[in-house]
Amino acid sequence: MVLSDLGAQITGAFRKLNTAPIIDDELLDEVLKEIASALLHADVNVRYVSELRSNVKKRVLLETDAGGVNKRKLIQKAVVEELVRLVSADKKPYKLEKGKCNVVMFVGLQGSGKTTTCTKYAHYYNRKGWKTALVCCDTFRAGAFDQLKQNASKVRIPFYGDYNETDPVKIAEEGVQLFKKEKYDLIIVDTSGRHKQEQALFDEMQQINEVVAPDDVVFIMDSHIGQACFEQAKAFRECVNVGSVIVTKLDGHAKGGGALSAVAATNSPIIFLGTGEHFDEFQTFDPQSFVSRLLGMGDLKGLFQSITEAMPLDKQPELLNKIAKGKFSLRDLYEQFQNLQKMGPMGQIMQMIPGMSQLMPQGAEKEGVKRIKRFMVMMDSLTDDELDCVVQMGDTRKLRVAKGSGSSPYEVAQLLEEYKRMEKMVGKMGKSGLFGKGGDMSQLQRNPGQVMQKMQSAMDPRMLQQMGGAGNMMKMMKEFGKMDGGAGGGGMAGMMEGMGGMGGLGGIDPAQLAQMQKMMGGMGGGGMPGMPAPKRGGRR
Repeated sequence: MVLSDLGAQITGAFRKLNTAPIIDDELLDEVLKEIASALLHADVNVRYVSELRSNVKKRVLLETDAGGVNKRKLIQKAVVEELVRLVSADKKPYKLEKGKCNVVMFVGLQGSGKTTTCTKYAHYYNRKGWKTALVCCDTFRAGAFDQLKQNASKVRIPFYGDYNETDPVKIAEEGVQLFKKEKYDLIIVDTSGRHKQEQALFDEMQQINEVVAPDDVVFIMDSHIGQACFEQAKAFRECVNVGSVIVTKLDGHAKGGGALSAVAATNSPIIFLGTGEHFDEFQTFDPQSFVSRLLGMGDLKGLFQSITEAMPLDKQPELLNKIAKGKFSLRDLYEQFQNLQKMGPMGQIMQMIPGMSQLMPQGAEKEGVKRIKRFMVMMDSLTDDELDCVVQMGDTRKLRVAKGSGSSPYEVAQLLEEYKRMEKMVGKMGKSGLFGKGGDMSQLQRNPGQVMQKMQSAMDPRMLQQMGGAGNMMKMMKEFGKMDGGAGGGGMAGMMEGMGGMGGLGGIDPAQLAQMQKMMGGMGGGGMPGMPAPKRGGRR
């Protein structure tokens, strides 16, 4: 993914800034030149790059003259804020309302991934408990209806279309009316792909827009066409009221910078990014979070949201009480695996934790997810007593589970080793009293020094170093406390348990870790099955 290269280059420029003994105008020019070069290489419009350099220089000059400022931090902050401004739009996206029939019309260029994105969009809200439906109005492209039908069937979402009807306006009207009668929360209308030179198709799009009266019009932008996005998006906006944008195909060799910056120029906010062909490779877009992840600074806001979505607040008290008591069963491990799967692609989750994106080689998360699924199949063969750890898992039981799940006794033994390590970590957390009674984080405010000491003793030192040390962990915990809105820190405790499920936070012995890595075929053996061990040395 080329955007990750952009992040690495900008981070490299920041590193040069941090290691320099003196910050003068010459060094500032050199750092800004490197950042500008990286942005231009990522296909960002030269005018926006020039504005960014100019604005950063002005701000640094103005605030330095005031005195009493850290010039390094000031330059970094100015660059980050300008990058956020580059991918932001003044206009706010339409907010969908659950319980009301929200009609969203998708428009875009031919081959931009519009039909697949419609399904991803429907699947995203369907997983959140919304009643979603799809309407195929693409009568122009052969196979469009079959594609939508297959996609909708895979994610079990109802759809409407007609092989025999050639009028897309009629299909749109009938489909929307049908799903409105059945009181669907979200009705997605997929239109034919078109470009600004095809006036007939633009007229058709306007007719569909008038008939269905959508609450929001989403423009699908292909990141591969770069700065050409600007003219196309502008043409669509002049035809219909484009409310928001989804940028697709950011997983390939597309530079992406042209598309992202062109969106800001059209004043239509980006709401999602398509990062792959699979239906769960679909990320919500927040300018601040995007830039933060791009530069390897993590995204605590996104992480908190993912955790609370995977584990609703009403289900947390029972888990927090178990953590506080140091109790953990195979059934709890199974539930944590389920929660991890709900949180989305593991690589995306790792990017949200500051410093953690470096720990997982590209593609390794897919192997980790495969191992989780294998473990879950084995656990499906366990009895209730075995899941609740009421009985001991002897050789006979292991053999039965192996046969029932189509695995080997060695793989079952690996599962049990993983469980024992997790149980030990939870027991350690419970005995330490880190979460207080009932799992609250009140100790964080009362005695932060003691909490930090407990965190250091409970975590793998190399992992702690990669995450910026105990001080950075304290900062993360405080931020989560703020996001909880004073709800006793339940979300933070849930996060800690979730991170326990992701692994590497349980004080693993390095020798044992290396041995487990060999056993797992070089994929590493952190807490999350398949997650690689931290890189040796702690520095890149």
